[in-house]
Amino acid sequence: MSISRAIYCSLLALISTSTLNATTTIADEIKRVSIDDYELAYVEQGKGEPVIFVHGGLQDYRMWSEQLPKFATHYRAIAYSRRNSYPNVVSPGGTPDSAADVHGEDLAAFARALGFSKIRVVAHSSGAHAALFFAATHPDMVVSLALNEPPAMGILNGVPNSTDILKEYVGKQAPAREAFKAGDVQRGIPSIVDGIGGPGAYERRSDAHKKMNFDNVASYQADATTKRPRPVFTCDMAKKITAPTLLSNAERSPPVFHLVIDQLERCLPNRERVEIAASSHTVPWENPDAYDQAVLAFMEKH
Repeated sequence: MSISRAIYCSLLALISTSTLNATTTIADEIKRVSIDDYELAYVEQGKGEPVIFVHGGLQDYRMWSEQLPKFATHYRAIAYSRRNSYPNVVSPGGTPDSAADVHGEDLAAFARALGFSKIRVVAHSSGAHAALFFAATHPDMVVSLALNEPPAMGILNGVPNSTDILKEYVGKQAPAREAFKAGDVQRGIPSIVDGIGGPGAYERRSDAHKKMNFDNVASYQADATTKRPRPVFTCDMAKKITAPTLLSNAERSPPVFHLVIDQLERCLPNRERVEIAASSHTVPWENPDAYDQAVLAFMEKH
């Protein structure tokens, strides 16, 4: 049976009472801006050229709490929470995490609402997928992109030897998907994290990161039940992105993410690639020093 709205809200409220210092440091500075009658929360540090950070699934603006102070020494570093992510209005029947085209348009609207005509983007996972749609649709708005393992599986259509790798990945996600359909978030969240990061990945997360995962379960529940077709990002779309782009992989991430980056590397006209050691999919959390160094070095060149 699906979890009721009351139980869902009570669960999030209960978890939210244990917020750790690591997530409250920048939460006190939350700002909000409206786009298309929907309010997005964001935080910012620093001055200068704008860099917008876009989080992945089961995350929100707090994902970047370690990155913002480092980038703020050179840039105006801004991290926002995507549609249907904490602390914005959320609903299990709302916008799915996988709606990369919608999230991409939100990114464009968010930048314009803050008065920016051109931005740098640093993005992770489904946030990076959204950034690809944003950059392909609004190439004139992009100064540079740094994309960590976007799940742009559509770019694998017709790629030799990709079918088995995709089937393996989807198979590992199936238990989590069924748990979310049933409203069992206590089983679904560890299952999805372990399915992407490997056995034990969820237990290795800090309490603050686990809390963030539960705070953002609504968009994953929406993914599990939506009838909306998943948007397909293609090689032809990638060719429209002329801005310098840094593609990053994790050393221990699932093979499908390496295959996606292989294809993006072939299709993007102006790209560099880096692999971050001692990490699985969630690189900005697992090896932040190496990740930040790679991104900052790239941005200094471009």
